[in-house]
Amino acid sequence: MFKINRKIEYAIIALKHMSCKSPGQITSAKEICEMYGTPFDPTSRVLQIMTQHGILQAEQGAKGGYQVIKDLSRVSLKELSDIVIGPIEIVNCAHGDDSNCEMTQTCHIIAPMLNLNKKINKLFNEISVNDLIESRVDGEKGVRKRNSKEYKEALT
Repeated sequence: MFKINRKIEYAIIALKHMSCKSPGQITSAKEICEMYGTPFDPTSRVLQIMTQHGILQAEQGAKGGYQVIKDLSRVSLKELSDIVIGPIEIVNCAHGDDSNCEMTQTCHIIAPMLNLNKKINKLFNEISVNDLIESRVDGEKGVRKRNSKEYKEALT
């Protein structure tokens, strides 16, 4: 199953949280981690990476933190993915001319997989981070309710 990498999830969580704040308000990695239950080290590393690539600005010091400085409608999901985890490669042979797959010599689906990878990259390039964090879906409440029930059952 194709899944978004956790680091991308942490980046989106942080960007959504920060985008709800007033301009100039600072957000610490600790604040994000405590509010959403994300692990500190990977979350803070993702924030640092986004700072290095001009999406965030970091304020040093005891009252320091991060703030969004780039228009998130101009940042694609592909760009975010590329800076946080590297190029989207859904299969090992999608690594350009250098395949990391032991089946390359006998595989007969290289072209379809490369085509799929190309289409996913195109789709991710068409989705802005802003569109993603502002989206709403009718099924959201159902997912929350279902996960809450499963969580309560796990505790008993």
